[in-house]
Amino acid sequence: MNKKEILELLVSEDSENLFKKADEVRKLYCGDEVYIRGIIEFSNYCVRNCLYCGLRRDNKRIKRYRMKEEEIIEIAKRIISQGVKTIVLQSGDDLVYKRDSICRIIKRIKKIDDVAVTLSIGERPWDDYKAFREAGADRYLLKQETINEKLYEYLHPGQSLMRRIKILEYLKKLGYQIGAGNIVGLPRQTFKDLADDIIFLKDLEVDMAGIGPFIPQKNTPLGNFPSPPLDLPLKVLALTRIVTENAHLPATTALKTLSPSQGQLLALKAGANVIMPDFTPSEFGKNYKIYDGKSRVTLSYAEEIIFKAGRKVSLKRGDSLKNTIYEKKMEKISDKEAKPLLAVEIGN
Repeated sequence: MNKKEILELLVSEDSENLFKKADEVRKLYCGDEVYIRGIIEFSNYCVRNCLYCGLRRDNKRIKRYRMKEEEIIEIAKRIISQGVKTIVLQSGDDLVYKRDSICRIIKRIKKIDDVAVTLSIGERPWDDYKAFREAGADRYLLKQETINEKLYEYLHPGQSLMRRIKILEYLKKLGYQIGAGNIVGLPRQTFKDLADDIIFLKDLEVDMAGIGPFIPQKNTPLGNFPSPPLDLPLKVLALTRIVTENAHLPATTALKTLSPSQGQLLALKAGANVIMPDFTPSEFGKNYKIYDGKSRVTLSYAEEIIFKAGRKVSLKRGDSLKNTIYEKKMEKISDKEAKPLLAVEIGN
């Protein structure tokens, strides 16, 4: 699918067929299992000043918190005891947590059970990424938010899109399963920008991608801008599924916030294969205000939505599906038979 075709589908009113196609691609490349990732939002401090985020440095109307190491470990134990195989450590860009501290937390979690650890802690000194990987971190989520360089620099004062991309490439070289993603419906964003975001995710060959709608936070410079209609982020999700094929795509919490009754359910029917319940204790989580009205996704709710979508809850870690699906098929067929199979499924 080229950029012109992506643009045509983004502006088309025929969402139903697009979602149906995305669901078919999801079923072919990812199967019917939905993977669970347990989130711990361990700090809402941030050194950045992004225009859309309630955690921004200049927001003085938010009650800040930092969890202690023991608190994080106890929550991780509780998540694992409920059968969840991925722990997501998420925070603002909080550099008070030094390299050694994060490494120690990773090692302690990995000792509890054979679980995957995903870091979503922003931009760090270069040596930190290597140290975290050596400590046992499996995945790193660093969304680009927009691939439009001017828009990126407007939204992220003092930051560089090129640096962001270089970090993603470096994480990949270190052996991380990498995640990127974008916000849909940002002020000044165009359909062309969204098409470029989708192509970027394909070209980077991301293992996972978080795609959610812009939702304003009242204490930010963009607090008065509206969210997009639900159909638009679902279209971007569906198109991302079609072009990335087997990347893990979550039905994001932001989609539930935008549409409490339908957001995540429709995402599962438009190509998503991951849900990320939040295990942050309420006394902390209520202050993780990246946007207003943030819905809480519990494990029981996630399971309910998965069953309602006619899907299965996975009890696996849900590691990257890149370079695995064809290898499994090759084990069952001869080299002679493999050629037409690859022509059909990888061609075009």
